[in-house]
Amino acid sequence: MSTSPTPTPARMDAPTRREQILKEAARLFAARGFHGVGVDEIGAAVGISGPGLYRHFPGKDAMLAELLVGISERLLDGGRLRVAESPGDPAALLASLIDGHIDFALDDRPLITLHDRELDRLKDEDRKRVRQLQRQYVELWVDVVRALHPAAGEPEVRAAVHAVFGLLNSTPHLGAPLEREEMERLLRNLTHGALGALAV
Repeated sequence: MSTSPTPTPARMDAPTRREQILKEAARLFAARGFHGVGVDEIGAAVGISGPGLYRHFPGKDAMLAELLVGISERLLDGGRLRVAESPGDPAALLASLIDGHIDFALDDRPLITLHDRELDRLKDEDRKRVRQLQRQYVELWVDVVRALHPAAGEPEVRAAVHAVFGLLNSTPHLGAPLEREEMERLLRNLTHGALGALAV
């Protein structure tokens, strides 16, 4: 497991009903597509009636928006916390950012799949919010990679960061070929190697 700083303290309490609904909605949407899942199925997955979901969300669109905006906010907040915890040490910060994104890639596979398939279904304002948050998250990475590789041009660094995200976010398509610890180690080595190529 990663030993880097975590974006938020570990929660000891049980997930709320709202969180349970979102988790099951993400799993079902990722498996069968947004339009392939009804509110009754989501409700059944958490032990309540479909109509009972409307006490928590106005509809499936609101669930999708909260899932995709929420994970983008969580990534950015976690990245900013890691920046604050590693002042003046770009190598330690990059290692921490990599570990944090690996945890996301391995723990939130349904959300990655959901983003890839369903982002265009969001309302314009929600989709713009997701894109805005993602750009800010990318900039955290670009800044630290440029600090480590000052000879590399900004366009090259930006391309490398996006390529690394593509590498890490491909994990939902891999199944589970390795144990968690082995997969973490492989992804960590691949990511450091890819960004290290900027020094060549």
